[in-house]
Amino acid sequence: MFHSRLGCSSISFRHQDLPTALATMSGLGFQEIDLGALPGVCDHVPFVLDDDAVATVAEQVATSGLRVRSVNGDVGDLNLPLDPAGQAARQEHLDRLLDLTEAVGARALVLPCGALDHEPVRTLEQDLDLVAAELAASAETASARGLELWTESLHALRLSWNLDRALALAKRLDGTKVRHVLDASHAVASGGDFGEAARALGDRIAHVHLRDAVEGDIHRSIGAGEVDFGAGLAALRNLGFAGHFTLELETRDLEHSERPAAAAKAADFITALI
Repeated sequence: MFHSRLGCSSISFRHQDLPTALATMSGLGFQEIDLGALPGVCDHVPFVLDDDAVATVAEQVATSGLRVRSVNGDVGDLNLPLDPAGQAARQEHLDRLLDLTEAVGARALVLPCGALDHEPVRTLEQDLDLVAAELAASAETASARGLELWTESLHALRLSWNLDRALALAKRLDGTKVRHVLDASHAVASGGDFGEAARALGDRIAHVHLRDAVEGDIHRSIGAGEVDFGAGLAALRNLGFAGHFTLELETRDLEHSERPAAAAKAADFITALI
């Protein structure tokens, strides 16, 4: 059995349709998942997220018997200033993602830390201010529905791409209802270290994603990169971290047929370290 706090992201099997991916994860022995709702990255949730789509996804998840820890979604570039019409459209998208989060029984919706670009739209300070404000407002909306709002505040491909920027964003979010997802692969791909990032973000961390990486490349299967999982997980233990972990094996060094075995091997490895 895998550790009870270790789940698998449906993004790990994004090449399969959702019912097949759910059956794969259940068949491997996982009991908990994160649900990818990132059209273009993971198409398990329809791009047009209407009532029927929410109901269909919720039924598929319920049938699988798996519990959902979080929904990994996106409502657009949070550092991009919007006019009133654009803001209304973003709010509607957020509400739909929260509908989905609630319908599948998840604890939290995860949103990113800005656009897929290291360069700010305006100044870095202004962009981080705007991202923080949008996340904080989204967290209030989620909280009103009994849900949490998390952000992957260190993402090697996005505005908040390294630990310095992640901490600058985190400090802006201190005192809000936003909590943080730490991804080991993004910590290393940005030139940093998993354990260092864990200690720096500290008790702000709600959840942890696990995948291997080398600097500049987040798409490595566990064991094929430079992430020191032992030291990183030890740092989290020392912090008293009591949250859950998710294997997010969006790798490019495996054939699709190899993914189930690689996920099981990674789960055994991480279970021993937790």
